[in-house]
Amino acid sequence: MMTTLESYYAGAYWAARRESAEECARRAERFFSLLSLCDPIYTRWFEQADSRKKALQLQFEPTSETFVRFFGKRKYKEGPHGFSFSAWTGNEEGHGGLLMMSCGSAFEGQSNRCLLYLPSQEPEKERILRAPVLTQMMHAMVLAWEPDWGVITPGDFRDSLSQPGHTGTFVGWLTYVSRNRGEVPPLPEPVRVQPVEDKGTLIILTPERLTASNSEHVSLGRRVQDVLRAKGLLEPVVSRRPTT
Repeated sequence: MMTTLESYYAGAYWAARRESAEECARRAERFFSLLSLCDPIYTRWFEQADSRKKALQLQFEPTSETFVRFFGKRKYKEGPHGFSFSAWTGNEEGHGGLLMMSCGSAFEGQSNRCLLYLPSQEPEKERILRAPVLTQMMHAMVLAWEPDWGVITPGDFRDSLSQPGHTGTFVGWLTYVSRNRGEVPPLPEPVRVQPVEDKGTLIILTPERLTASNSEHVSLGRRVQDVLRAKGLLEPVVSRRPTT
C-alpha cells in the first residue's frame, strides 16, 4: 500500500496594510536574507516560468532593488491592491520550496501573505522539518512582514482541526499570534511558548515532528485551540472573506 506524504507549509498573514513598492521590497529583502540562514536551499531563487528549463534561466538576487524592479512590472501588480510575486528554489520537486507572497494591499476582502511550501523528500525534509529550524523560519517571517498570525503545519493536520481552514482560526505545529491579538495564556505540556522580540508570541505544539496520523498530536492541538479560542486569540485575519 502506498503511503501519502504529508505536505507541510509555513505561512504568515496580515490584514489590509497599504505599503509602497519600496516598503514591500525592503520587507522582502529582509525576509529572504533571514530565510537563507535557515537552510542552504534558501540561498538560491528563481522566478517562475512556463517550463523548468526557462525558469532556471531566471535566477535573481533577492535585494530590495530587485524587488522594486519586479513590483514595477504589470504581471506582479494586483491591480490597485498591492503586489504579488512567486519564486522557487530550483530544486527537483519535493526537494526545495515554492514561495508565494502578496503584500502592500489595503483591500479589505483578502489577506496579505507570505506562504512557503516545505520539502517533502529526503534529505531536505529531515533537515528542515525540525522545530528549531522552523522556529527560525517563523522568526524570519515575523520580523520581516510583521503579520497578524502565522502557522507552520501539515495541511491534513489543519483539516483535522478546522475543515474550513480560515486563516487565523486554527493552530498548527507552530503558531504565531501578534501581540495585538492579546496575551497567550498558560498552555499544557509539552507546548512551548516564546516571544518573537516585541512582535508577538510563538507557540510550539510539540518538539517532535507533528503529524495528523498521531492521535495524541491531534488531541493536543484541539485542547490548545480551545484555550486560545476562549481567549479570543484565534479570529479570522480577514473577517469579510477569509483565505487559507
